[in-house]
Formats: sequence, C-alpha cells, structure tokens
Amino acid sequence: QVQLVESGGGSVQAGGSLRLSCAASGFAYSSRCMAWFRQAPGKEREGVAVIDRDGSTNYADSVKGRFTISRDNAKNTLYLQMNSLKPEDTAMYYCAARRVWVTKPICFAAADTAIDYWGQGTQVTVSL
Repeated sequence: QVQLVESGGGSVQAGGSLRLSCAASGFAYSSRCMAWFRQAPGKEREGVAVIDRDGSTNYADSVKGRFTISRDNAKNTLYLQMNSLKPEDTAMYYCAARRVWVTKPICFAAADTAIDYWGQGTQVTVSL
C-alpha cells in the first residue's frame, strides 16, 4: 500500500521556522523525484521545492534562500526546512512523488505534472 504521510506543520509567528517531514512507503522512494507543493485557501496549488534522485534541487522564487528540501533515502523520508516564515507561506503543504523515469525538466517543473502519489497534507499557519 502506497503512503505519503506528512508531519511537522503547525502555527508559528512570522520569522519562525518549521521542519516538515514526509514518510514514504509502498514504493521505490529512492528512484523517485520528490516534491513539496502548497495550496492556500482560494488559491491554486503551487510547487514549492523539488529534489531529484541525484539530490539536485529546485525552488520557487518565493521561497529561495528560506526553504531547504532534502531527502533521506535510507529512511524513505522527505524534508522541508522552512526558515524566516512569512504570513504568505500559510497554506496546506503536500508532498508528492513524480512518476518513475521522469526527465529532469519534468522533475523540476513547478506544476503538478506527472505525479503518481500525494500525501494528505499538513497545515502551516504563519501569523504576524
């Protein structure tokens, strides 16, 4: 049974930090390009960060320099370290696994292209 289970969300004040985790099971995690997406109320889902199988990463301009995506293939876990949080970072955050054999351009795409699996999401709320 495939599962992506996010954790680590919560409420913080602006300028604070959170670390999201996504535990994967039921599929070959290390062979997947993995991504974090977020969706705020009334807005479309947007790509936040992505990490390819070789560890290379890509970020949305809005989070560059503040967020860091990483993966631990031994633990089948994806992470998102979020620093200097802003109220506009408030959203439901989802981890996702792209299809096997995606090219790097697809892996790094901001859109929810070629996604095989989604997590249930974890809420992040940032207040002033």
